[in-house]
Amino acid sequence: MVITLPTTSSRRRPNNAESSSFILHEKGRQHHWEGAGALSIKSFYHGQAFYNVGTGCHAVNDDSYLVLNHGQPYSITIDAQQPLESFCIFFADGLAEEVYRSLVAKSKNLLDEPERPRVEPVHFFERTYPHDDVLTPALLHLRAALPRRKDDRGWLIEKLHFILQRLLQVHQQACKEVEALPSLRPATREELYRRLHRAKDYAAALFDRPLALEEMAQVACLSPNHFLRTFKQAFAQTPHQFVTQLRLERAKTLLAQTERSITDICFEIGFESLGSFSWLFRRHVGISPEAYRRQKR
Repeated sequence: MVITLPTTSSRRRPNNAESSSFILHEKGRQHHWEGAGALSIKSFYHGQAFYNVGTGCHAVNDDSYLVLNHGQPYSITIDAQQPLESFCIFFADGLAEEVYRSLVAKSKNLLDEPERPRVEPVHFFERTYPHDDVLTPALLHLRAALPRRKDDRGWLIEKLHFILQRLLQVHQQACKEVEALPSLRPATREELYRRLHRAKDYAAALFDRPLALEEMAQVACLSPNHFLRTFKQAFAQTPHQFVTQLRLERAKTLLAQTERSITDICFEIGFESLGSFSWLFRRHVGISPEAYRRQKR
């Protein structure tokens, strides 16, 4: 279902679809769309959706949500064996700035000029975020309550304002992560943060195929050496270690939940040799893939 809500933003533009917020809550197996949209939070359950944004690729599943800014061109592809549940919130243009102003402006200014935002446009970091204890509870509450309260427009508008407040808290935490990056200029740190997360999301979306350092560096628009050094500084592991971790976590899930052969699992998650997979699995997990499967049964 699609629920459209009138905006309360002072920057609303009549006769424009972007002047309204809306919620998309659907289920399906196949879907493809491309274009530019509003500021949005994308979440999916019981499967995975792929977003292509510029040179980046983002996989959104039960473990994460994706934030995209107003006007950002992108495409989404869903090709799932089982119905995938989408829960995506699109915010009217200017609403984030209105909510931000209400949080930071002095009370006198809010009383004297309630309809006049005096803040710069809020530009969120476009990346997947792991589900957290800040924004995720608000998303899950709205998702659960929506079927029975979809006609309560006042309640829904309040919930969108509340979710934006939570999103701004997540953004504030991301800004603190930016400050920790090694660079003298704030603008350089922000750009480096965006590029590193673009490459990290790319690797997370495509970890089940061969990924070279040069390819990930190209996605980040950095030289391989600069990318390798700054990735390790930002995430406390190298790109190769990150990809290996993702593959082994996926292997543990498949070993515990399916009857697939260990050889099939090895190649499905991107390893090129059964021997190297078994050695790495034992090194990181402490036991062999066979023993892990027996342990989980």
